[in-house]
Amino acid sequence: MNKINDTLQQVFGLQEFRPYQQEIIDCLISGGDAFVLMPTGGGKSLCYQLPALCREGMAIVVTPLISLMKDQVDALQANGVSAELFNSSLSAAEASAVLSKVHAGALDLLYVAPERIMSPGFIHSLQSLPIALIAIDEAHCVSQWGHNFRPDYAGLGQLREHFPEVPLIALTATADPHTREDIVQVLGLQNAERFITSFDRPNIRYTVLEKHRPQNQLLQFLKRQADASGIVYALSRKRVEEVACALEVEGFSVAAYHAGLPAEQRKQVQEGFIRDELAIVVATVAFGMGIDKPNVRFVVHYDLPRHLEGYYQETGRAGRDGLTAEALLLFGTADAATARFQVGQGNNENQKRIEIHKLNAMIGFSESLTCRRRVLLGYLGENLASDCGNCDICLNPPEKFDATEAARKVLSCVYRVGQSFGIKHVVDVLRGADTESLRKFNHQQLSTYGIGMEHSHAEWMSIVRQLIHRGFLYQDIAVYSVLKLTPDARGLLRNESSIELAKPRLKEKLVKKPPPAAIDLSADDLELFGALRDLRKKLASTQGVPPYVIFGDASLLQMCRDKPVNSADFLLINGVGVIKLERLGEAFMEVIEQWVEYQ
Repeated sequence: MNKINDTLQQVFGLQEFRPYQQEIIDCLISGGDAFVLMPTGGGKSLCYQLPALCREGMAIVVTPLISLMKDQVDALQANGVSAELFNSSLSAAEASAVLSKVHAGALDLLYVAPERIMSPGFIHSLQSLPIALIAIDEAHCVSQWGHNFRPDYAGLGQLREHFPEVPLIALTATADPHTREDIVQVLGLQNAERFITSFDRPNIRYTVLEKHRPQNQLLQFLKRQADASGIVYALSRKRVEEVACALEVEGFSVAAYHAGLPAEQRKQVQEGFIRDELAIVVATVAFGMGIDKPNVRFVVHYDLPRHLEGYYQETGRAGRDGLTAEALLLFGTADAATARFQVGQGNNENQKRIEIHKLNAMIGFSESLTCRRRVLLGYLGENLASDCGNCDICLNPPEKFDATEAARKVLSCVYRVGQSFGIKHVVDVLRGADTESLRKFNHQQLSTYGIGMEHSHAEWMSIVRQLIHRGFLYQDIAVYSVLKLTPDARGLLRNESSIELAKPRLKEKLVKKPPPAAIDLSADDLELFGALRDLRKKLASTQGVPPYVIFGDASLLQMCRDKPVNSADFLLINGVGVIKLERLGEAFMEVIEQWVEYQ
């Protein structure tokens, strides 16, 4: 126990364990297997990194994410740990040098890709070495129910046969009950101890807005972020380019990232982002996987994700340092209809069934008028005892109104236009618009023309969408998304039933809160925080590593509060180990001491 605590403090600079970490570490050190379900930012990596330093031999860490390997190896080396990665990014000379260290027994941890470790020659070479443990990160990739199923990951089940006596740990941040059981079966972990922690990330605020003039909605959101670091996700390359260009015109520090860009350009964008030289990246969902950047303050989904697991994982890239963060989703029924159509085009009926199930859950979350976190965690198999108090529904409960008359107007109008037109055309008829399309079909002569002047265009759009959500209308994707009546519409049209809807929520209600990096800091301490950040950036640039490898924002905030000016006090800062004290302590304490004297 003393060795474990000493390693925690002296190597990793941490004063205490997070929930379940110590139990998982004890399990592995004693030679047991473990299945770990822990949210992003919950401290999964420590669960295998610390045991690797306490057991004889070298730990093997399997991950599909090259960027994650590099981030973790950089951070370990900064803490004085002997760690390397072995993947396709290495030159022949670099690969040879790593293998020399492996066979000389000079490494504590080796990070490898799944296809690399499963090659017969590599496995054979490892079997002659003392292996401390094998960790399989992103373990949901082994499951067909997982949102990132990778066939090359499924072969990892053979590791138990090749290394029957070596402790095996599988870790993931996103796995519903189906996926969990699949992981256990594929990897042969039936006898493993299971550690299921809470999925909850209480520091993230979840907000969903009805999609209406999305570029403007995004701009309004970003103007409140005060140059914070964040990611904006869009589903198509074209949309990524459009949004990035629009933000650049508005003066934001932004770049686009998608698979259609040259590899060198993608690398530059990623490096600029993790080094805090670039504030915002607009990207397809591939971006961010494995990036261990703790100070991402917001994640925006410009388009509807295809499943809640992906949404949860992507929003989890915000606030990994435990400080406040925001997740904004712009949701439109057109996005939902397009997604349903695309899923329906698949040829594999079993996979299609799984994808439709996941998409319906995502849409249900977006349409929910109850606590967002309860819906999200409930899908992942966790019940929240009470509303979270940190989502748009909790902070600004939707106001209801008697929408019976408005609904009848919409349904009647859909009927009058022959159930042959989309949402915008129907709303234009209700609003009495003068458009070429209305004149072409002589729809200004309809009895429903101009009967909806009491609501704005955006309000009518919201009402129509809610009627789609509630099952009174549906969009026929096969026929240009035209609106059609469902059998349930008959009762409303015949005045046999009534309906309540939520008042349209088209703008995010601003909730007063302190800036993420300024929690509990006075104006004077904020100046010190800025000086420490400047020093961190300078040192990171000199060493060629991301700033958070030097120290995270949370460590800098603690320095501002505690103002350590001697080695003993500096060691009490979370994230400061013995090696970092030796390498960095003097420079940071000098800035703090000068600031204290100036005050």
